[in-house]
Amino acid sequence: MFTKQVLPNGLTVVVEEIPYVRSVSVGVWVAAGSRYESDENAGISHFLEHLFFKGTERRTAKDIAESIEGVGGQLNAFTAKEYACYYAKVLDEHLPLAMDVLSDMIRHSKFAQADIEKERGVILEEIRMYEDTPDELVHDLFLQTVWEGHPLGRAILGTEESVGSLDRDRIVSYYQGMYCPNNVVVAAAGHVTAKEIIDMVAEAFGTMEGCSMRLPSMSPEAHSDILLRAKATEQVHLCMGSKAVPLDDDDYYATQVLNTITGGGSSSRLFQEIREERGLAYSVYSYISAYKDAGLFTAYAGMSPDQAAAVTELMMKVLSRLADEGPTKEELERAREQLKGGLMLGLESTSNRMTRIGKNEITLGRHITPDEIIDKVNAVTLQDINRLAAHFFRPSAFTFVGLGPVDRTGLAGVIGQWRKPVISKV
Repeated sequence: MFTKQVLPNGLTVVVEEIPYVRSVSVGVWVAAGSRYESDENAGISHFLEHLFFKGTERRTAKDIAESIEGVGGQLNAFTAKEYACYYAKVLDEHLPLAMDVLSDMIRHSKFAQADIEKERGVILEEIRMYEDTPDELVHDLFLQTVWEGHPLGRAILGTEESVGSLDRDRIVSYYQGMYCPNNVVVAAAGHVTAKEIIDMVAEAFGTMEGCSMRLPSMSPEAHSDILLRAKATEQVHLCMGSKAVPLDDDDYYATQVLNTITGGGSSSRLFQEIREERGLAYSVYSYISAYKDAGLFTAYAGMSPDQAAAVTELMMKVLSRLADEGPTKEELERAREQLKGGLMLGLESTSNRMTRIGKNEITLGRHITPDEIIDKVNAVTLQDINRLAAHFFRPSAFTFVGLGPVDRTGLAGVIGQWRKPVISKV
């Protein structure tokens, strides 16, 4: 059973009761992601995430870690483009402890100067580590290229320059302006009643004050461009893609079905053609990135430099064939069942269910039931897929980003078959 209640101070509580399990997952969701940062504050949302674990007026960093681990639970957090989430999963009997720890972190962290300097060093190392992980870095380069100049295109971690310049006053000011009750959703799923959770949240967060000062963020414009960046790596990493649809678009679930057919698993066209039939790449897939007002389709492959041109040409042929001919009825049915199966299997985890209701509330402001999702997936037709494929998979709309020893791949010539002139930035 799903329950939603808005407290008098504006904070929203969403609860899914699951009486047949023993665990409870609870998360504090805050609409304070990287897209709401100014240029000078790039990375500040992620910086805050680190600082919440460094100590409060009542607990040291060690106390925070031991409090949940000591009862066999899990405590963690993540920062995304449009929100940050702080969550715990515990046995039902330890829910009061989890709520106390989370509220203590969010409301009473000290942001001590020594901790700021220590975590600055940790985050700078995280940024450098990311630079040494090309199969992840290429996706950030793709976003920066396709959404050039827009906050959605920036890396969540920020840059060495922006993180290095953040001081305590700016961090505290950002916290005070963003971590306000009308900007917060507390989500819980598991062996608990809605009344229990609402009472706990009211006690822990009911006196929280303030009104969000979130920066307005214009919708991004997708740019078609080509970026080839030289880097001393063993493989070439390639992302290609184009504008898709936002989270609340009528075509969102049809887009998910199309992606599943294209590169969403080992039975997908990209995987079968490039890895299974020809053995040209180990990792090849596609995915959808969807936000409140924007979306992207992205296909990725990592391969040796001497295979880069062949893999790129094959990827484009797969996409062009889908745009021209569409999928088969069997592919559509298989993709529908894959999506529905993944949804239903995910519902066996209280963490997944908490994440689902929390993310829906913080991004869309409403609850989407599993039955509603299944109905929407079942309603997707071949005509929907054909229309979207023809729109998304137009070579003239694609952005291409290659990372690695690109100077010895012939990528520029291959991409030039679909996009002329080639804009090469090495």
